[in-house]
Amino acid sequence: MKLSIIIVNYNVKHFLEQCLKSVEKAIEPLDAEIIVVDNNSVDGSLKMINHKFPKVLVISNKTNTGFSVANNQGIRIAKGEHILLLNPDTVVQEDTLLKCVEFLDGNENAGALGIKMFDGKGKFLPESKRGLPTPKVAFFKIFGLSYIFPKSKLFGQYHLGYLNRDENHVVEVLSGAFMMIKKKVIEEVGNLDETFFMYGEDIDLSYRITKGGYKNYYFAASNIIHYKGESTKKSSINYVFVFYKAMIIFAKKHFSENHIKTFSFLINIAIYFRASIAIFQRIYHRWSISVLEFFITYFAIYELAHFYQSFMEITFPVKTIKIMIPFYSAVWVICHRAYQNHLPPLKWINLIKGTISGLLILLAAYALLPKTIQFSRAVILLSSILSLTTTFLVRVIFQSFKLGLFENYKKNNQKRLVVGSIDEITRIEKLIRYGDNLSKILKISPHVNQYDAEFDGNIEQLEEFIKINKIDEVIFCSKDLTSRDIISSMANINLKKDVEFKIVPDNSQFIIGSQSIYTSDFFNSTKINHINNSFNKRIKRNFDLISSGVIIIGFPLLIFFKNYRLALSKIHLIIAGKITWIGYINSKKNVDLPKIKPAVFSLNHNGNEIGNEIANKLNIIYAKDYHVQRDLLLLAKQLFSS
Repeated sequence: MKLSIIIVNYNVKHFLEQCLKSVEKAIEPLDAEIIVVDNNSVDGSLKMINHKFPKVLVISNKTNTGFSVANNQGIRIAKGEHILLLNPDTVVQEDTLLKCVEFLDGNENAGALGIKMFDGKGKFLPESKRGLPTPKVAFFKIFGLSYIFPKSKLFGQYHLGYLNRDENHVVEVLSGAFMMIKKKVIEEVGNLDETFFMYGEDIDLSYRITKGGYKNYYFAASNIIHYKGESTKKSSINYVFVFYKAMIIFAKKHFSENHIKTFSFLINIAIYFRASIAIFQRIYHRWSISVLEFFITYFAIYELAHFYQSFMEITFPVKTIKIMIPFYSAVWVICHRAYQNHLPPLKWINLIKGTISGLLILLAAYALLPKTIQFSRAVILLSSILSLTTTFLVRVIFQSFKLGLFENYKKNNQKRLVVGSIDEITRIEKLIRYGDNLSKILKISPHVNQYDAEFDGNIEQLEEFIKINKIDEVIFCSKDLTSRDIISSMANINLKKDVEFKIVPDNSQFIIGSQSIYTSDFFNSTKINHINNSFNKRIKRNFDLISSGVIIIGFPLLIFFKNYRLALSKIHLIIAGKITWIGYINSKKNVDLPKIKPAVFSLNHNGNEIGNEIANKLNIIYAKDYHVQRDLLLLAKQLFSS
């Protein structure tokens, strides 16, 4: 057998399906086998493989063993002369594998090869070719010099940016996303090092191949799509620690003691440097809109107060200015966050609700405040209009310039272009339908020089159509296009703006792209308000925090209520995010429900005995149609029960 393809899968079923379809076409001229090692996926991956790809060999693990262990499982049963380690979030061209095999067969000194990779936006991925991360190279990478001077032979050694990406090169490090290795080489240098759970194992294996006397090649005669970052959020703090700790493992294994100390020192700096950046980015994304809103609202009310004093010929005490203006601004910011106005999309109804809620709170507080720090009611009413205006303008700015949490927001009416047959385009229109908000879809023929009244143009005109019509999203129909056509179209288009490229597999209900997977269920089920969608998770968390504050304020007036005392004892866990106030009823019968945190109180607020069947029904209703008002009512009933 010539080739064994090993794919490690972990909960990326739809990407895996597209990958396997492209691989099956690519191995037609080869004597090859496909081995999928599944790391205990719970998304139906195994069922999909058994149903759609019966010839694929499957190893099903009961736990997530990690990338190295899983690949080694596949290597041990592989029969091919060459082994391909392939990520599931990739798409290969029909001739890619044949060309790679021929290259390895024709180069005796070749131990392994990597490929030219593009992401889901058609951008070249620099990790297609890499240098060894020595202390010097790591220093340039960590402190951004390799990013600033990518083509420099001194600073650009990590991604070898000075090497022409369209030519073959001998390189030091290959990417584990696509790494074809001669089996005899693996037998000589050893399998992947299982010390690496994730990240670093490809660097380690690449280095051992070169130490074994072989060469690693970057192969530019073909290319693939790699939807980079689907299983891992690379801006997360966890990623920073896992990745850089893997680099330390590599250094301890291969570098001298002096180099280890230098490298470990640099890596530890990198960990805290990158982690600090990740924390700052998280704070910026989550709070920048509220911070800006606070200061603009503060300035606007301050100017309003001075204007009101001049107009009415009165003077507010200095204490009033210093204390109440920040207080007013903070109240409106908090109210707008409570109504999720810091999140896209911009909704007028929520802006109005947030403003009215703040106004009612301030009017109520006005009556309780000492006369020495009271503003007039007129200032409160006028400042509510300023708050609404400020909130609206700030969000328009963030949405227009894609700042903060609005960075990746896309309107429902984004402009789309579909390349495929009329039948496939019609099918896709149903998949992406947003009720009455479906924007016009440009229909592009997959055939060059085809001019048909049903189409707006053909694939040869793709780049021009994208630029002139300011297209946001391009969808390719794999039923009507080869993987080679799709990848070539993505790679050869030169665009200034980011465009999402997505693929619809043949006979599939899923549209696959780098940022998301679209399904007909997703688009047509927006009225199912399930508890684990991102909006409701934030609402529930905000409710837990706000109600905790109210419960603390209620002490000691309510201390004689038994459940109130219980609630007070749990507040530290609520604030820490380890538990929630309201949750499912414990039931012995196993029901597949979305996971939520353990709860202080259950839906069964009166504590009466109820059967499993009723409990399960109540749990399902709560999970499928979550409303924070229900949590509020249940918590009130629990707190005030004697």
